[in-house]
Amino acid sequence: MTRFIHDQFAKQYLSELLSPLGKVESSKDVSPEVRQIDLFFTPSDSKEEERKNLGLLGKLTTTPTLLEPFRNPVTPNEIRNCMMKLLAVHGELERETKRKKISFDDTKMPQLWILTPTASENLLEQFRCHSSQEWEEEGIYDAGSGWKMGVIVIHKLPKTLETLWLRLLGKGRVQAQAIQELETLPQENRSRESVIKLVRELVALLTKRQNQEQNLDRDDRELIVTLTELYEEAMADVREEIRQQAKEEFLQQGKKQATLGLINNLLRTRFGEVDEELAEIVDAIASLPSEEWVPPLLQLSREELLVRFGKQG
Repeated sequence: MTRFIHDQFAKQYLSELLSPLGKVESSKDVSPEVRQIDLFFTPSDSKEEERKNLGLLGKLTTTPTLLEPFRNPVTPNEIRNCMMKLLAVHGELERETKRKKISFDDTKMPQLWILTPTASENLLEQFRCHSSQEWEEEGIYDAGSGWKMGVIVIHKLPKTLETLWLRLLGKGRVQAQAIQELETLPQENRSRESVIKLVRELVALLTKRQNQEQNLDRDDRELIVTLTELYEEAMADVREEIRQQAKEEFLQQGKKQATLGLINNLLRTRFGEVDEELAEIVDAIASLPSEEWVPPLLQLSREELLVRFGKQG
């Protein structure tokens, strides 16, 4: 079973993305019966630029949030378990406000978002989850506002930069395509490199399982093939870039050697030889555009050249 691998990836991935924006608690215990929340996020202030970088994920986490990602389609029982965790958290916070004798603010109670690759219309209807009126994107469903619970069906999200960070938690082709989009992000993107590292670690673990002849589901096998091809293409691009750089450096080096040879020939033609003093100004002359050194070499005296290009006679 590779579910644990994907669960760990989802927690590490979301923690990596959200930690710059606030406090992230992974596998947080809640009572009275001990249950573990996959991710409990509390936002910080003054993180607008980082939040904007995460698109829809950043917008969903502007308030305290419980995130429960599922590798496989969520079941009714799993949704009920998530709801019990949410109610336990709400209960703890309500008791805390009573202990501190402060007024209870329902608007500050955490929101639960269940992340699932797919979900049937029947399942969504069972929990009265309907297309969100608050969010424009397809694939976001809200239960009644009093429940503070919503379901994000990842495979229904539009394929835009805004949804990229959520689609990376999808499955099969949806996840593979999102990873390909991740690779094309600008190098300066704040999250790109750290997430690519997590994705490669995930693929390495899945590949190890496959090499140990442990059964992988079709989606995992397809993911390995897709990403292996992707990385081979990326490495081919890197090798070509290195080759072009080496070629350019070789051409530049050849050009420099030709320029040095020409300067030395001009100096020998005019003065019979290139002595130590003249030799010391050759590199300085060669570093200039040709229009700045050809006329002086043809017109100035030896002493004038030494003064002009940095050597006193």
